Amino acid sequence: MTAAARPAGCRPAHLARRRPTCLPDRTMHRPGLDRYSDGLLAAAARIDPEGKALGPRILVVGGSIGGLFAAVLLHRAGFDVTVTERSRHGLEGRGAGLVAQEEVFAILREVGFEHVARMGVVARERIYLDQAGGIIHRQQMPQAQLSWDLLFRSFRELLPAERYQTGQQAVAVEREGDGARVLYADGSAEQADIVIGADGIGSVVRTAVAGGSSRPAYVGYATWRGLVPESAVPRSAAHQLFDRFAFYEMPQSQILGYLVAGADGGIEKGRRRYNWVWYRHYSADALEAVLTDIDGERRPFSVAPGRVRPEMVAEMRGDAERLLPPSFAAAVLAEQQPFLHAIFDYAPPRMVAGRIALMGDAAFVARPHTAMGVAKAAGDAFALRDALRGASDLDAALEAYEAERAPVGRSIVAYGKRLGQSLD
Repeated sequence: MTAAARPAGCRPAHLARRRPTCLPDRTMHRPGLDRYSDGLLAAAARIDPEGKALGPRILVVGGSIGGLFAAVLLHRAGFDVTVTERSRHGLEGRGAGLVAQEEVFAILREVGFEHVARMGVVARERIYLDQAGGIIHRQQMPQAQLSWDLLFRSFRELLPAERYQTGQQAVAVEREGDGARVLYADGSAEQADIVIGADGIGSVVRTAVAGGSSRPAYVGYATWRGLVPESAVPRSAAHQLFDRFAFYEMPQSQILGYLVAGADGGIEKGRRRYNWVWYRHYSADALEAVLTDIDGERRPFSVAPGRVRPEMVAEMRGDAERLLPPSFAAAVLAEQQPFLHAIFDYAPPRMVAGRIALMGDAAFVARPHTAMGVAKAAGDAFALRDALRGASDLDAALEAYEAERAPVGRSIVAYGKRLGQSLD
């Protein structure tokens, strides 16, 4: 099954306790989220009048969206939470577009940020192209796309500045007594009652939980990506692609694209950006070349915008002109700084070891066809908050978190493998 065969916003029944849902036509107001709707009054009661957290000390390693989800929910529930992020300059501008799922809308409602959900860009239908650019199939399937940057900034603003520490590169995590200790590259260390690994696909924390079986497996293909100001996309391509979720498939390759909000969150015509994702097959040897950046450093998982070697970009552009429908080729060529992600699978033997827990891509790495990476992180954050809030036994609470989320993570990874079979 390909991503085109199943709506990205539809969740199979085996991935959730609730019935499967297709979100695009009812994303803003869904009843039945009582598990997530305890509200903020009870949480506020755990914080003294001066705003000092009274609960156990928690260190969240990794300050991307997943880490922010967990930190914000736990902070509001009364825990003493600090996020440590290795980047010195923050993560703004690092993300592209995302297809919002149920858990994303739920967490936005939880923190009173429904307006962020309303700032999504809606694709009115799905279209499937042939190489000449003709539309060979269409589905009336409205779907909301959000901006990663907008979501990140929104949650970053909810966490007090002193609780988000940049330039802190964790190099190891150790179990220590009734807690854990994080060691940093500068030689410093921090002790906490709980350490949460939210440090993504290349997680340092994962080693402390999963041991030697902590390396994700390359699946044989990678994605080239672009995030283009809509004004830079030629008019003929914009006419076909904009306000639609578009696909083109060929042997061992697929490209898709959709509009997202602008860099400033704007969704008005002229302020948006076009997000394209091109899946391409690479052997292990070819991947070595593609993941080697402009400084000659072999990156482990991805190459950021502006860091891809010019000869790799030139080769990709030439292939786009030769292989893709004209509208997609034009969108690809309009991106001045394309970036690259290799695709991996990973399912850990466990999510928790003592007082150390994994979440998001630090736990399970699923292929992006599922469009569930951010949703999975939101679900993990809710489960952590719910397990720890009011818990008298933190170890038992973390075990309960693992028992709830590990089956979900395994199911999503398996689902991604099925969706990616045509690209393997």
